[in-house]
Amino acid sequence: MADKSLLNYKPDESIGLVNAVDTGTATAMITDDKSLSQLQINQLLAIHSPRPGRHIIAMIVKIFRKSVLDDSVEDREDEDNDDFQTVSLNQIKIVFIGEFIDCEGTKHNIFRRNVSAVPSIDADCYKIEGDRLTALMQCISSDAASVANPLRIGTYTMDEKSCAFLDGDRLFQRHAAIVGSTGSGKSYSVARIVEQMADLPNGNAILFDIHGEYSTDSFKKEGIVHYRIANPSDLDETDKLSKGILMIPYWLLTYEEMQALLLDRSDQNAPNQAMLLSKEIISHKEETVKGTDLCGKITLDSPIPYDLLSVLKHLTDLDEERVPGAKQGTDKAGPFNGKLTRFNQRLQNKLDDKRMGFMFHLSGEELSSDWLTAFSAKLMGQDDTIKNRIKVIDFSEVPSDVLPLVIGLVARLVFTIQQWSDSEQRHPIALLCDEAHLYVQQMESRDSVSEIGLKSFERIAKEGRKYGVGLVIISQRPSEVNRTVLSQCNNFISLRLTNVEDQNVIKRLLPDNLGNIADNLSLLDIAEAIVVGDAILLPSRIKIDEPKIAPSSQTVKFWQKWNATELHQDLNVAVLNMIKQSKG
Repeated sequence: MADKSLLNYKPDESIGLVNAVDTGTATAMITDDKSLSQLQINQLLAIHSPRPGRHIIAMIVKIFRKSVLDDSVEDREDEDNDDFQTVSLNQIKIVFIGEFIDCEGTKHNIFRRNVSAVPSIDADCYKIEGDRLTALMQCISSDAASVANPLRIGTYTMDEKSCAFLDGDRLFQRHAAIVGSTGSGKSYSVARIVEQMADLPNGNAILFDIHGEYSTDSFKKEGIVHYRIANPSDLDETDKLSKGILMIPYWLLTYEEMQALLLDRSDQNAPNQAMLLSKEIISHKEETVKGTDLCGKITLDSPIPYDLLSVLKHLTDLDEERVPGAKQGTDKAGPFNGKLTRFNQRLQNKLDDKRMGFMFHLSGEELSSDWLTAFSAKLMGQDDTIKNRIKVIDFSEVPSDVLPLVIGLVARLVFTIQQWSDSEQRHPIALLCDEAHLYVQQMESRDSVSEIGLKSFERIAKEGRKYGVGLVIISQRPSEVNRTVLSQCNNFISLRLTNVEDQNVIKRLLPDNLGNIADNLSLLDIAEAIVVGDAILLPSRIKIDEPKIAPSSQTVKFWQKWNATELHQDLNVAVLNMIKQSKG
């Protein structure tokens, strides 16, 4: 059994002895100055465990030299003599991060994140380096690497010969966050994961692309399909779904979402407006299902097509209604006369706004009873599992003031479909939320539109695991991402963060026993990350592999562009696109 152990040390390889132990930390005396000079912060050590056949794996978090009185001096007669001899003690502080087991049953060389017993005083400490470090890293990644199509993220910075793999199940089951300042390689890391997801026979994910950087020709391969929310120039297109153009019809909105979009709660007539809106919507939905199996079975929030123009007409009639007066031949204002004017104007403005055409300018195609089934098949990847595994949805032309509501609606629809699916047949799906700080917001002064959109993500963060909905939060400003959602992420891929507030948010969410590893967040190289969580056994600094497909998120090279002899920007096209509110 000893021959099979990766950490089989000889006594003369010890670099020091443990001299103080706490529940999760210890200090050790280093035997000589040469050994001390060869140690580094965040280096791994193996410490003899009180339990046979085991080593405690620890990380160095502090290296220091301490001066003490030399107890070997025999002459202590002159108590007033201050000229006592001192000696310097070389010491390190370490934190426990796991346990290495030589043999357990039929398995050999097993790494566990828990520590079953802290080391004894005078326990030997050994450096883990060279072939031993490579073997340990390979052992740590062996379980994640042993599955079919393992998720390889990169190589370990401390040992570039070892590949770093993530446990794909735990990464998406327990939610994840990918954070990093602009230019740190965040999109690069996302692309590395997405391209491997697309290779799985039944991979299933939606990537919310906020700036259109994942919708370019360079970000294409089999298994990835691109959609975009309809812009004003798309509204007259036919068969939009087959062309990758997505409409988000107003009838998908719940009553609460409709109120957030249309109702001004500061209006003194808001209660009347809300009450009448609900009555008109349910009345029109019931008219749609009249004579079908759904008659009498729907609710106000059931996604049933209805004619919003007819709703507006009825509300306008109520706003202008006059009823017979007390005297014969006279009339007076109806009960709601003048109380719906502002609401009707807001609704009419939404209907006329071509920027909102993807929601309000519907054709017969989007008002048909089978549209939702076709839309869901595209969204959930059930219509073509070969080409439609990873859905990239471009939201770049959605107005920013309704972006949280629109993305929240799509997320809610996915979650609701999963919730109402048979548990035995439920196919898991992941939501990758790029630039999450724009719609999964922490700001205290959120408006009603942002608030209602956020609710969907909070619910997915808390309950998504039960229904097979995984959440990946991607952001350059984690301090602006909602704390409730971020706290539910049990996996972190943190690239370089230069902002102190962002660093502190991540540090507070990481386990306490990681020592100083999180202090390196501002020192990381491009495409280098600290990876922590359930998906990786050992919290590690990892160099992300270069993806084969690349998003168009490369930083513009100012000086080189300014130094070029030719100028290629076409302002005429840019101005025309701005006028059309479309790049098409």
